[in-house]
Amino acid sequence: MQLRWISLGYMHVEVHQAKADFFRTLGHPARIRVLELLQEGPLPVRDLLAQIDIEASSLSQQLAVLRRAGIVSAIREGSTVVYTLATPELADLLGAARRILTDMLADQGELLAELRAEVT
Repeated sequence: MQLRWISLGYMHVEVHQAKADFFRTLGHPARIRVLELLQEGPLPVRDLLAQIDIEASSLSQQLAVLRRAGIVSAIREGSTVVYTLATPELADLLGAARRILTDMLADQGELLAELRAEVT
């Protein structure tokens, strides 16, 4: 099997590792919520903060993680920082995740119903 490598800055990382790192970056509820909100379009930090139940310093840390990973972009407009998704494909990914989870939960609901039927 031939390994494929991609360049991330000064490092060479196996593609599978790069994908794992990408999904690990998405692995925080506040980051997912930020991305969901940004699907509708660019938002200033104050609007994100108003819609996410999180301290300002924690939101700032989560935005920094997303920014460093290249998942969101930040533009300063005067004293306001406005965030946007780095690519529209991120909205597609979130939609796919929602559909997958919906299917998984539906399957679990069917299994739960079958288990309950066995008891009665």
